[in-house]
Amino acid sequence: MSGARDTILGSIRKSLKRGPLSAEQAARLEHRLKTPRANVIPARARVSGRRRTDLFVDEAERVSTTVARVADAAGVPGAIASYLAEHNLPATLKVAPDPALKTIPWSEKPVLSVVEGRGEDGDAVSVTGAFAGVAETGTLVLLSGPEHPSTLNLLPETHIVVLRRDHLVGSYEDAWALLRVMGRGMPRTVTMVTGPSRTADIEQTLQLGAHGPRRLHIVLIGGAEDDAE
Repeated sequence: MSGARDTILGSIRKSLKRGPLSAEQAARLEHRLKTPRANVIPARARVSGRRRTDLFVDEAERVSTTVARVADAAGVPGAIASYLAEHNLPATLKVAPDPALKTIPWSEKPVLSVVEGRGEDGDAVSVTGAFAGVAETGTLVLLSGPEHPSTLNLLPETHIVVLRRDHLVGSYEDAWALLRVMGRGMPRTVTMVTGPSRTADIEQTLQLGAHGPRRLHIVLIGGAEDDAE
């Protein structure tokens, strides 16, 4: 265990009037942390292929997220330009410095003005990638880091996420397992986003964009051949 975690757990044990863990207890604890067991996963989340994709899209749209599907990365600029034009939004994009986004041929759509960097006050539209999409609830899993400043998730009124179909998982447990398998370590922030920001705190009237983006749009990369069971 890290020194900080030892200190925290030691304080908790002291407040509970418990002594240090025995060697056997410590070994069991370490084993449980390294090999976590999934909780009960709903049957609807245990899907793959086309059914997983359809479930993700259905659940995302159910919570006011819009989704456009393209066959490959070459279709991303056109899909984004069409979305912005449809909603009369500015064509200036603040794009995350993500290596995967750098491979997108932005120049194919000269109407788009692409600026790379973190989100700042005044940015209208951000474009980021996503670590995963959870089909169970249409949720996006976003990891903070140099290639994905968290400000891009929160400040612009319109957040566009480019997501590969092979990054879809069935359940939340699958997303956490994937993060462990990739061996990237735990980022400073894991943000799970289900639909645009909303609140009904004021007179029970639903308001979008209260604590984050007013619009959430996903460009899902993957052709029909990728949806095979």
